[in-house]
Amino acid sequence: MVKDMLKEKAGYILSNLLSKGGTYGEIFYERSRTCRMHLEDNRIDRVLWGVEEGVGIRLIKDNKTYYGYTTEPTYENLLEIAKALAGGSGHGPVAIGKKYILGRTDCLIDIDLVDLRYREEILKRANDAARSYSDKIKQVQVVLMDKTREVMIINSLGQLAEDTQKRVVFFVEVVASDGQILQRGYESLGGMGGFEIFERTPPEQVAKKAASRAVLMLSAKPAPAGNFTVVMSAQAGGTMIHEAVGHGLEADLVQKGLSVYKDKLGQKVASELVTVVDDATLPGHNGSFTVDDEGVPAQRTVLIDKGYLVGYMYDRLSAMKDGKESTGNGRRQSFMHIPMVRMTNTFIAPGKENPEDIIKSTKKGVLVVKMGGGEVNTVTGDFVFEIMEGYLIENGQITHPIRSAVLMGNGPKALMDVDAVGYDLGWSIGTCGKEGQGVPVTDAQPTIRIRNLLLGGTQV
Repeated sequence: MVKDMLKEKAGYILSNLLSKGGTYGEIFYERSRTCRMHLEDNRIDRVLWGVEEGVGIRLIKDNKTYYGYTTEPTYENLLEIAKALAGGSGHGPVAIGKKYILGRTDCLIDIDLVDLRYREEILKRANDAARSYSDKIKQVQVVLMDKTREVMIINSLGQLAEDTQKRVVFFVEVVASDGQILQRGYESLGGMGGFEIFERTPPEQVAKKAASRAVLMLSAKPAPAGNFTVVMSAQAGGTMIHEAVGHGLEADLVQKGLSVYKDKLGQKVASELVTVVDDATLPGHNGSFTVDDEGVPAQRTVLIDKGYLVGYMYDRLSAMKDGKESTGNGRRQSFMHIPMVRMTNTFIAPGKENPEDIIKSTKKGVLVVKMGGGEVNTVTGDFVFEIMEGYLIENGQITHPIRSAVLMGNGPKALMDVDAVGYDLGWSIGTCGKEGQGVPVTDAQPTIRIRNLLLGGTQV
């Protein structure tokens, strides 16, 4: 086995890698098994099943990264890569056997022990539930993906870490029509673990939620335009905190001057009601793991504490540059990619207020229940987000749904304008993209109220 060979030969490979100098050397092994099934037009039209195995080798020298990888991880190939990265052969200082970490994902219904028929039934159940919800449902798309990812990291510091990660991701997208307009509804489910996730939340429940959202939006009124108080429901998940704030707290972007939070450690950057945390230790969530892709144990990192910026997220390289320790945020899409600073499970911590009271005390505003896609400028903090499901609030009452609405604002200013935080907490899963790499994440927030955001709509 490749892993056994690496454990035996890692010292020789790393010694050659550091033979011409360097701060840090690393071997990253990965073997992943992925199944993705896609249902559309009442039939399963795509099934993708594959296994991928490879090894990446990284050298950090003078705060620069040198990287190579192979899908044929023999000792000879890896030694050649190490010599090529080093610029020659020889022997460099390497520590062996100082620390060992072993992690795995616990599953009640193991994704590696069920057949395609089991997966097919999940898709069909969701499709039937969505279509039976209303005769206005015209299109249904269901996707189920499960992945087992086995990684091993051996580095020149004498650390060896192994982790087996199992994830399930499931989403349903529905299109409804009343003969004049089309509206879309979307709902997703997923996280670390096995197919027991559908014991807790049946596929029918996910499908009906997507269908109900699409049908509801058919009766929605065009969104007004202007400045409004915005109540963001916990159901909206943490899209805004992830995009408008989270990326700006990644140390590599801060160091490049691409973050609005540069040089603001210790300063007040949000309302005193706001605490922001990134936590990869939470069991069952999509962004969780035992060790990151640099072998650093998962951690809970407080980024903003009661309004004050107290820290950034670090990987090994950015931590070296700042004289810090990694916060366990070094992640990569696969062995073919270099690790970089990435979020894991990022959220605004719950407050003390009743979510219903937050709405009742809002005289005029907008309630956001589901966010769509968006864009953010990490340098300025400016953002634009689609509202997939939203409502007007009038005199403390939720009145009617709105459509064709977008939220526009500035991340730091929006956090400063938070004047209420609920005691609930809602999660949403996703794949975060950065510099061409995608990694699984989870975002969350309680119900929060922001005093002033610009709503873009079609009715003035």
